Amino acid sequence: MPVLKRKTIVRDISWLSFNGRVLQEAADPTVPLKERLKFLGIFSNNLDEFFRVRVATLKRMAEVGPKIKNMHLEIAPGKILEQINQVVLEQQTTFNKIWEQLRSEMAADNIHLVSEKQLSKEQQKFVETYFEEEVRNNIIPLMVESIPQFPYLRDKSLYLGVLLSRKDDSLKRKFAVIEVPSKVTGRFVKLPAPQGENHIILLEDVIRYNLKSIFSFFGYNRYEAWVFKTTKDAEIDLDNDISTDLIQKIEKGLRNRRKGKTVRFVYDKEMNTDLLDFLMKKLNLSKKDGLIPGGRIHNFRHFMNFPDVFTKKNLRKKPFLHPLLKNSLRVTDVMLENDILLNFPYHSFSPLIDLLREAAIDPDVKAIKITAYRLAENSKIVNALINAVRNGKEVTVMLELRARFEEEANLEWKLRLEEEGVKVMISIPNLKVHAKMCMIKKRVNNHTIHYGFVSTGNLNEQTAKIYGDHCLLTSDRHIMADVNRIFNYLEKWKDGMHYLKACKTIIPCPVGLRKELNKLIAREIKFAKEGKPSSITLKMNSLSDEELIMKLSEAAKSGVELRLIIRGIFCMLTENKKFREPVKAISIVDEYLEHARVFIFHNNGNEKVFISSADWMVRNIDHRVEATCPILDPNIKKVLKNILEIQLSDNIKARILDNELENRYVREKGKKKIRSQVEIYNYLHQKTLDKTSAIPLLNSETVAG
Repeated sequence: MPVLKRKTIVRDISWLSFNGRVLQEAADPTVPLKERLKFLGIFSNNLDEFFRVRVATLKRMAEVGPKIKNMHLEIAPGKILEQINQVVLEQQTTFNKIWEQLRSEMAADNIHLVSEKQLSKEQQKFVETYFEEEVRNNIIPLMVESIPQFPYLRDKSLYLGVLLSRKDDSLKRKFAVIEVPSKVTGRFVKLPAPQGENHIILLEDVIRYNLKSIFSFFGYNRYEAWVFKTTKDAEIDLDNDISTDLIQKIEKGLRNRRKGKTVRFVYDKEMNTDLLDFLMKKLNLSKKDGLIPGGRIHNFRHFMNFPDVFTKKNLRKKPFLHPLLKNSLRVTDVMLENDILLNFPYHSFSPLIDLLREAAIDPDVKAIKITAYRLAENSKIVNALINAVRNGKEVTVMLELRARFEEEANLEWKLRLEEEGVKVMISIPNLKVHAKMCMIKKRVNNHTIHYGFVSTGNLNEQTAKIYGDHCLLTSDRHIMADVNRIFNYLEKWKDGMHYLKACKTIIPCPVGLRKELNKLIAREIKFAKEGKPSSITLKMNSLSDEELIMKLSEAAKSGVELRLIIRGIFCMLTENKKFREPVKAISIVDEYLEHARVFIFHNNGNEKVFISSADWMVRNIDHRVEATCPILDPNIKKVLKNILEIQLSDNIKARILDNELENRYVREKGKKKIRSQVEIYNYLHQKTLDKTSAIPLLNSETVAG
């Protein structure tokens, strides 16, 4: 993949490279067929969001440049947009080839995606009946040439562009548009089929088959339709005027988002050229505006929920209880004695819910404070908090209303929580609250104790089944004192920055973390120059902060060993003749989404180990409230180090992060194959764990074997 020449790799091009790794999973024949189809859906959904947010932002940068205050302007946004279009078109070609291969493999598994032209007589009757009973009342055909103002086309929706004509008169024709109501009826319809076979038709093909029924009274006798979709600018611009109620501003932003400017137009490349030109004109699009010709099928994100008709099932291993909690009646009792590190999705998420349920009914618990960014649809966390209020506890929730694409859901949660008597804090001007933590206040024998947790991931029991994260359950008084300080800041942010600055153990953002990371890296540089062992091991979602990248490059030039596990955006140029130590940088894309942030500094043998909610991006470090928490328990340190060592040994799902973004797999001849997510599950599931959870540090033989 060509890379624009600069000190770091362009963030958006690096992100496309990450999405290319997702596409690799869809192409991998060792991945179960259903999962490969799901990865195509994930790739498509990722790309939709990329255009809605990043491409839209770059377009605004290109249009208005320095006129926008507080915008971190990219260098040459126009050139970046050109390269994005080039890469996306290349990936779309790869996508289409993979899809054709999967179609063949599905057919071999007796799964057939049937078009409206391939229906048997029995299936034709079924489709006619299904259309009349389930679909007709949910569609509104729009005769777009007759409407004075072209209708608003919704983002994420799929449309059929229809051409009505007569076989005996090529000049007489009319255009129409139909929104495919997949949200109402679902995208996939199972058809009657011979025994042992599965025949499925897409909803748009059900509509295609019934076009005559819809339009016959217009006097036409030829009906053709092609799918298309638009992607719109999704950014919600919230100004700094805090006199306007934030909720009103977000609601206004959501309304504006629905009217956002079109940043991408994806269409069936076989579409009639007159219809295509008509749509482009009505949508004010030019050939420079993200026009993506594709195949017959679009909105592949729906394929993440393709009917489970596959012969081979993906037998995902179930999460298990942490050994310290296995024989315990109460989570609270255990964590008041020991720190516990839950490693999702291997460990069960239920102890977090149990912890809040226990606090809800414990007569000695007086208060619960918690942050919320992305909650599950039917959140058990919320249910436990409501139960706590009903039991007379004081419950405070910091609810981030600006969590992207969660704004509407979080507004609804705000109303629900406040109706139940929960104190809800919402958003701080110019700062998103991204820290994931909880504090429970308990009064025992006239003595107050605090306990709770700090996590790298969202408090969401659904995503915890597929997101790799770490959550520290602790009653450590130093950690909990800082959690308390952060909540004090969240409650008194107007003049409360001193609370964050007073933190002694947790390193908060937006104060503290940048300075501390520079200091920790500088210390490793000093040790390297003195000839002492020095190393930095980092795991995170994204690394794009230029200042910190330059500091890491300085460390590599000084001889510091750098080992980086970065799932997504990675902007560091890792290949440099001036580096005294080669940088090892990998990305792991597999069944689970690697979401954790872990930072390890050798520190001359006195290792410093942290878990964090913050990636190394400008937005996280300077414009969000984040929490980076040290791991103090030596046994938990060993567990975290072992997990990272296993990941660094991955030679099945790890890709090398190089300067050219080639996404080459790590392959080591003669060594045992290691798929880290499988090995981590086995490691954490060891039956030899004793009650202290003391796990010896893995040696190289254990990791390799």
